[in-house]
Amino acid sequence: MLSRVAEQVYWMARYIERAESTARLITLNSFMMMDLPKGLLPGWEPLIYITGSGREFEARYHDYSERSVVRFLIGDSNHAGSIVACLHSARENCRSVRDVLPRPAWEELSALYSEARENLQSGLTRRHRHAWLNQIIHGCQLLSGALNSTMPRDEAFSFLRLGQHLERADMTTRIIDARTVSLLPAQAPELAPFESLQWMSVLNSLDAYLVYRRRQQTQVRRRPVLRFLVQDPRFPRSVLYSIRAIRTCLGQLPNHRHALEQVRVLDSALRNPQIQELRQKALHTFLDDLQRDLIGLHKRVSQTYFINGKAHGTGNQ
Repeated sequence: MLSRVAEQVYWMARYIERAESTARLITLNSFMMMDLPKGLLPGWEPLIYITGSGREFEARYHDYSERSVVRFLIGDSNHAGSIVACLHSARENCRSVRDVLPRPAWEELSALYSEARENLQSGLTRRHRHAWLNQIIHGCQLLSGALNSTMPRDEAFSFLRLGQHLERADMTTRIIDARTVSLLPAQAPELAPFESLQWMSVLNSLDAYLVYRRRQQTQVRRRPVLRFLVQDPRFPRSVLYSIRAIRTCLGQLPNHRHALEQVRVLDSALRNPQIQELRQKALHTFLDDLQRDLIGLHKRVSQTYFINGKAHGTGNQ
C-alpha cells in the first residue's frame, strides 16, 4: 500500500488512542483529588509533566491551576495533544483514507469529534467533567471495536493496530508514572493508609480493577498491580501485551527487521522479574527508559514505512 496511506492510518489510530488515554489520565487525577485528604492532594501540575508538554503549557498559561491544566489537556485547539485536537487530527487522517476504512468508522469518528467540541464547556466544569470524559473513552472504544470487527486483515489493519498499541504502551507507562512518582510525594509515611486506594484508582482509570482481582486473586497493592499493568501478557492494556501485539503486526509487514530488533529490546526489558521491586525513583527511571525506547521504535517504523521517514503527527513523540 502507499506509504502516505499507511502513515495516515497509523496516525489516525495513535490519535484515537491518545485521546482516550488522556481522558483516562485526567480521570485518574480527578479520582485522587476526591479520595485523598486535603493535605495530600496531588495538584494538577504533574499531568503537564507526565505528558511532556511543560514548555508549551508555560508559553500560554500563567499558572498550574486546575482550570488551566484541564483546559490545556481537554480543549486547547493549539495543543496537538489535547483531547479535542487529537480527535480533530484523527478525523482529518481518516478523511484522507476513507477508501481503505469501513464507512461507519468515518461516521463514528466525525460524530465523536462533533459531540466533544459542542459539549466542551461541560467537560471543563467539575460537575460535568466525568461524564464528558466517559463519553470520550466510550466513544473511542466504540470506534476501535467497529474498526476491529469490520476491517479486513490486510496491511491497513496492521498499521492501524501498530499505531494503536504503540500509543497505548506509551500512555500506560505515563498513567503508571502518574501514581508512582509524579503525583504523590515519594517515601511519605502518611500515605501508607491510602496505598490501596491510590492503586485502585490507577486500575479503575484503565478499566482494569475487576480483571486484576480475577487474575491476581490478591489485594490491591503496589507490587502485584505493577506486575499486572506492566508484565501481564493477557491483559490488553498491559505494556507487555501491547509490545507483543506490535511484534505480531510488524511480522505481517515487509522489511520489518530493524523495527523488530527494537521490539526485542523492549520485550526483554519488560520480562525483568525485578520491575515490581523497584523503588519509586528507580521505577520512574525505568518508565522513562521505556518511553525513550518506544520513541525509538516509532522512529524505526517511520523510517521504514513512511514518506521520507517523516511522521504525520506531533505530541508525545
